Amino acid sequence: MTGQTYMFDGLDTPRLILDAARLDRNAERMRVRCANLGVTLRPHLKTAKSVDVARVAAGDEQGPITVSTLAEAEYFAAAGWRDILYSTAIAPAKLARADRIQRDTDARLLFVVDDKDAAVLIGQAAAALDARFGVLIEVDCGEHRSGVEPASPALLGVADAIAAAAPYLELAGILSHAGHSYAFAEPEPVRALAEVERLAAVSSADYLRERGHPCPIVSIGSTPTVLFAGHLDGVTEVRAGIYLFHDLAQLSRGVCTPEDIAVSVLATVIGHQHNGPSLILDAGALALSKDVGANRFMPEAGYGLVCDPVTLEPLASLAVTVVHQEHGNVPVPDESWFDRLPIGSLVRVLPNHACLTCAAYASYDVLRDGQITEQWPRTGGW
Repeated sequence: MTGQTYMFDGLDTPRLILDAARLDRNAERMRVRCANLGVTLRPHLKTAKSVDVARVAAGDEQGPITVSTLAEAEYFAAAGWRDILYSTAIAPAKLARADRIQRDTDARLLFVVDDKDAAVLIGQAAAALDARFGVLIEVDCGEHRSGVEPASPALLGVADAIAAAAPYLELAGILSHAGHSYAFAEPEPVRALAEVERLAAVSSADYLRERGHPCPIVSIGSTPTVLFAGHLDGVTEVRAGIYLFHDLAQLSRGVCTPEDIAVSVLATVIGHQHNGPSLILDAGALALSKDVGANRFMPEAGYGLVCDPVTLEPLASLAVTVVHQEHGNVPVPDESWFDRLPIGSLVRVLPNHACLTCAAYASYDVLRDGQITEQWPRTGGW
């Protein structure tokens, strides 16, 4: 079972492996999907956090992107991206840093608000800096994580507060996010929810336009709703990100196939626990994360499925079921697995949730044509 692992010679573990061919296919599939839907793709790079992955996502262009932290905004702006949406509601205290990013790079940052008082405070902070920012208003399409009621007086109040802060703030449009699409494992309810998301955004934009507010951007997004939407009439752009890598959470919901999962964690067998029995890997909570979102629909996923290091084929039903900080425990049916995977053997683990797994690493080892060809750095922090 150790197989030919020469492709990983000299690599310390745990290690984040990125399959370039799978990444290319995933990126191309989403670009074609968005073109067919007639919308602009604004890829969400909170998972990738990589200039190199961003170039693949956009087909070597530097179009609009989405980020979740100002550290990401700084990183991509310094690398030449000029249209950057910071998708988390912005705190007024962060505007000075955001202003520096714009002034130093000539990038345009777009922010999100969902509260009238927040809009007032952001406007005041921008005025004190003599800074200019575009702002989108987030509407709640049912997840209830954040967002104002669609097409409502509360929405109008936020828009009025933004308009009152001109020229420091400019209303750029409407944003929604159907994160609750992950509650389903069948396409039909996701397709229905995609329509709810679309209507929330489009009706809100129309509501504000009828009251004199411009809404050039109508932005929606999650990988499932973009992939399963019947149409996106009235939407101008979509934000999706996990489609680039996919993971067991996506697989468990029928969003991807096993062959679409582009990231895995290279790990070493460092122990045989006879009281079990189980294999011990050097990939634990920090290397894999403790997210088990896939387990709702794939309870056998554990913290990740254990695979052959070369073929990435699952090794029977082996999974990491217990994690400590640096230890991953993999129960095995019997001790014959100790001969199949002796101490020092390599395996690859498919992540339960790639967003959190990737966050632990400073770079990707890029696998291309059976060889590790390069390293792609990642940014991090906030």
